[in-house]
Amino acid sequence: MRVFITGATGFVGGHVARAYATEGASLRLLTRQTSRLDSLSGIDADTVVGDLREPEKLRSALEGCDALVHVAADYRLWVRDPAQMYAANVDGTRELLRIAREVGVQRVVYTSSVATMGFKRDGSIVNEDTPVSLADMIGTYKRSKFLGEQEAIRAAQAGQHVMILNPTTPIGPGDAKPTPTGRIIVDFLNKKFPAYVDTGLNLVDVAEVARMHVVALEKGTPGERYILGGENLTLKQILDRMSSITGLPSPTMKVPHAVAMAFAFFDENFTGRLLGKEPRATVEAVRMGKKTMFASSAKAERELGFKVLPVYHAMRSAIDWFIAHGYAPALDKHQ
Repeated sequence: MRVFITGATGFVGGHVARAYATEGASLRLLTRQTSRLDSLSGIDADTVVGDLREPEKLRSALEGCDALVHVAADYRLWVRDPAQMYAANVDGTRELLRIAREVGVQRVVYTSSVATMGFKRDGSIVNEDTPVSLADMIGTYKRSKFLGEQEAIRAAQAGQHVMILNPTTPIGPGDAKPTPTGRIIVDFLNKKFPAYVDTGLNLVDVAEVARMHVVALEKGTPGERYILGGENLTLKQILDRMSSITGLPSPTMKVPHAVAMAFAFFDENFTGRLLGKEPRATVEAVRMGKKTMFASSAKAERELGFKVLPVYHAMRSAIDWFIAHGYAPALDKHQ
């Protein structure tokens, strides 16, 4: 089976490519001109240089493939030009699906995000059937992923064999960028996490997310969404678990959302708009934090054989990887 994978140089995509390679698939991987290829080390694959914002140039790469696994996305919580994010996450997805249809690719797995679900402020656990609309999406990233997912759903409704996976917050080794979640771990390891806000996330082992990308190709129902999650944890619980692993102190000061919002507003305008650098905190991220992102993976467990795993191993692996690769100092064994 020949599989075309987008986003393979990213955190989740690298694990997905490795999972397919382990299964013996013949791989064709999309990279960008600026991509680091570390995550592809040891994987036997053809690489294609291209960009989601120029999808027509990917037509020849898709020809002869049995499946498309579309993992790539512009994943940032702050972006100077939102139009670029929409071009990649929405237009790029729609056009890539169209080209896949036209060249005869039989099956597609589209990697969406749990961000497209209908989270509430009361901390209730959501699933794929929880009502949601574009108006519920906070920020450019969430809106673009919601609209991109709608393109995948429309394609499936029109007869294309498209399965949709919605990972929660993957963690594990290899988060080189790092993602916003990986940055939480890196900041904690560097003792740059003096306080926390009252919010919650669902953390999932990236290896299990990758395994499901292989399984979904055969077992997934076209047009259906599948949440891939692990443990529902408050931010304080996440910090406490990292503390128990590392021996580093967990912050004890809880900051009101209003204070976090004020800091984010300053950081976004000074660091982002004046200095042109990605801010450490954004207004959109603080607004998102008001909703506790707890989710159920029961549907994926039931239909795909997904396993909800304790997050300890993935968290430990992520911490070890960040330290080994110089993102944080070695731990003091006497702590």
